[in-house]
Amino acid sequence: MGYTIAEKILKSHLLDGELVRGGEIGIRIDQTLTQDATGTAVYLQLEAMDIDRVKTELSVAYIDHNTLQAGFENADDHRYIASVAKKHGVRFSRPGNGICHQIHLERFGVPGKTLIGSDSHTPTAGGIGMLGIGAGGLDVAVAMGGGAYYITMPKMIRINLSGALPDLVAAKDVILAVLSLLGVKGGVGAIIEYGGEGVKTLSVPERTTITNMGAELGATTSLFPSDEVTRQFLAAQGREEAFSPIFADPDASYDAVYEIDLSALTPLAACPHSPNNVRTVSELSGMKINQVCIGSCTNSSLRDLLTVAAILKGKTVHPDVSLSVSPGSKQVYTMLAECGALADLIDAGARILECACGPCIGMGFSPNSGGVSLRTFNRNFEARSGTKDASVYLVSPETAAASALYGVFTDPRVLKDAPTVTLPDRFKINDNMIDMPAPPEKAGEIEILRGPNIKPIPRGKAPDETLACEVILKVGDNITTDHIMPAGAKILPFRSNVPKLSEFCFTVCDADFPERARAKGGGIIVGGQNYGQGSSREHAALVPLYLGVRAVVAKSFARIHRANLINFGIVPLEFENAEDYAALSLGDEIKIDGLLSAVKNGGELYIESGERKISLSLSLTERQRKILAAGGLLNYTKGV
Repeated sequence: MGYTIAEKILKSHLLDGELVRGGEIGIRIDQTLTQDATGTAVYLQLEAMDIDRVKTELSVAYIDHNTLQAGFENADDHRYIASVAKKHGVRFSRPGNGICHQIHLERFGVPGKTLIGSDSHTPTAGGIGMLGIGAGGLDVAVAMGGGAYYITMPKMIRINLSGALPDLVAAKDVILAVLSLLGVKGGVGAIIEYGGEGVKTLSVPERTTITNMGAELGATTSLFPSDEVTRQFLAAQGREEAFSPIFADPDASYDAVYEIDLSALTPLAACPHSPNNVRTVSELSGMKINQVCIGSCTNSSLRDLLTVAAILKGKTVHPDVSLSVSPGSKQVYTMLAECGALADLIDAGARILECACGPCIGMGFSPNSGGVSLRTFNRNFEARSGTKDASVYLVSPETAAASALYGVFTDPRVLKDAPTVTLPDRFKINDNMIDMPAPPEKAGEIEILRGPNIKPIPRGKAPDETLACEVILKVGDNITTDHIMPAGAKILPFRSNVPKLSEFCFTVCDADFPERARAKGGGIIVGGQNYGQGSSREHAALVPLYLGVRAVVAKSFARIHRANLINFGIVPLEFENAEDYAALSLGDEIKIDGLLSAVKNGGELYIESGERKISLSLSLTERQRKILAAGGLLNYTKGV
């Protein structure tokens, strides 16, 4: 039996375990990336491991999230990351150079290599056949130190693409169609591969839009073949030597196969407040809008922005609409300027933002109260935009541009002429904003620069044999990391200060949670299905740990968040019967006997609450048992 693309890459990087679905495997990591919202914690943990020099082929620290500098905090984090990167052998992409995933694709991605990043959209790299996986920061730090990265061997899902996209129907519409088909849990525990004749019609930027939003499916990663289209893209970046062809074997085995006819797709939109709440744009046509944001790691490529510029050229944005455009990288920005497309955007009334995540992570450009915002981003969770009562829709650049002109939701197919965009044979290459680290012999001379907002990372401890506490929070299904640890311009500057950050924990769901958690001395959280979906941010585990959360009991967990809970010593328990979720309420006194024994050796577990006895399950690999018993991955790695 043949291998899938993912299996070929995993097989060539396998360090521990076997390629058997559902078993734990450890793989060698070739490259890592961090961004500044998670990066400070990553490098504090790397320092705590006493690692002098990173062991990967390449590690890059990007500054792209916390770029609004209303106070000293973000600038101090950037200075710290720059100094620790220089000392430890990490390349440093300066503020203004662009979004990590866009730059990594342009300058560093290699087909057939492995990449983990402290950002959930690291699977963007799958658009060139690179196995990119989003991970918690502590996992990234371990990989940088030369350790294996462990995952449960995923299932394999194949999506066959046929036909070609009609004019003004975009790659964003493809991934929204997949989200409509599979939902936000449809990729959990799986790698999604795209194949079929339709793949040949998609450029690398189109492919990466699709793999980027595989994160919204809950997938471990998503992959396209590395083919002639990939070679041409890498050659245009001056990196043709990085190319190698990678295809699935004809007799590769998949756990599920789906078919999508690209020629049958129409423009789509994800409606509030979930990426899988998908409707056709024609259904929404005529709805008044207030704001349009174009950019993010999903849709800020040169191809995307040339398309937008062509649609807007010679026209003016509707007077009731505020339009922002964020180029994905300095390369994109410069090339837009040199070809005149940037002038077309400016003349039409677009507000040009810096090359950064910006509004996607809640860093500025929040909608007006009750506003309707169309965004080419990947997430539209409630309040993520910075405006709690805003309605955020996810759309393609084509839909966004057309709607910005008309002031209402507009199907771009009403435009008379579809823009024709041809990618250049050669991109403009200037890596002057990516700093090299100090050579090993000079590393000892580098001073690590820390500001007063940078605090130590909390350490977990082994679970107690008997856990007796209260239910200090109960939440529903599909709770995101944005619910647990919100982003935005007001909160992100405290990502390196967990005590301060704790003041905002779960306040989207319950404004009193931080104060209650402190007053009760901690406790357990009860959650529904897919608890912890969304971002890879380990702060969604770190901050509850700081507030005394010792366990989370849920119907099910999102992959990265479950790993983060284990990494910081919080026990992820699941209801044996999902109906028992209803039996627990906020404020209930609970007791779990034999918790530490069950962590170490398995066995039956129950929550006792009054007269009720609720069965729990705790599925752990042998390695995860040792990590939890040690109080977390950092303690385990250091042998504490």
